[in-house]
Amino acid sequence: MDIYEKLLKSKFHLSIVAISSLIVLFLLYYAPKFLDVLTYFWPLLLSTALFLIAVVFFGSTSPPSFDFSGEKAGEGILDYVAGQPEHDESCKAE
Repeated sequence: MDIYEKLLKSKFHLSIVAISSLIVLFLLYYAPKFLDVLTYFWPLLLSTALFLIAVVFFGSTSPPSFDFSGEKAGEGILDYVAGQPEHDESCKAE
């Protein structure tokens, strides 16, 4: 009777373990196999890998040139894209 009483005390825990085990087994049985996923997504994985290799290659061969002229980050490129001329100290109205 001692084992039966212990089982009754932990019946909630045992039922949670049994249900979670059934869910895991169900997912393992019906989930697609790894090779199926790999064969479906291989073009995406290959292009992503090639892009990352290109980023690392170009990042290591051409170091970025930083121009810290006291302006906010990206302000120079925004002025260039918007077509506004660069600010000059002599053009400022006093």
